[in-house]
Amino acid sequence: MTNIGIKPSQLSDIRSALLEASKSNTLEPNTNENFGNKIKDALDSVANAQESSKVLAQNYELGKEHDLTKVMVSQNISSLAFQMTLNVRNKMLNAYKDIMNMPV
Repeated sequence: MTNIGIKPSQLSDIRSALLEASKSNTLEPNTNENFGNKIKDALDSVANAQESSKVLAQNYELGKEHDLTKVMVSQNISSLAFQMTLNVRNKMLNAYKDIMNMPV
């Protein structure tokens, strides 16, 4: 057995410090942010991206916006956000179907 130079009193101090640290690091669920609210916020941000893209495109067509790059980037962001939303929906539906097909 090797002697690492730690006294028993130091060992108990280390244990108590570790226990205290583990208690403070426990995650408490935040009641204000549940899964439904996060999904709603994500869908709202996709809708906002699509709306701002639509407004920029209309302003460009009317001559109010002169930066075509800004319009194209906004449309690409909107398109990617919508595609990601569809992919998440498809993954959730597949997971639901898999769960429903599980034997009980």
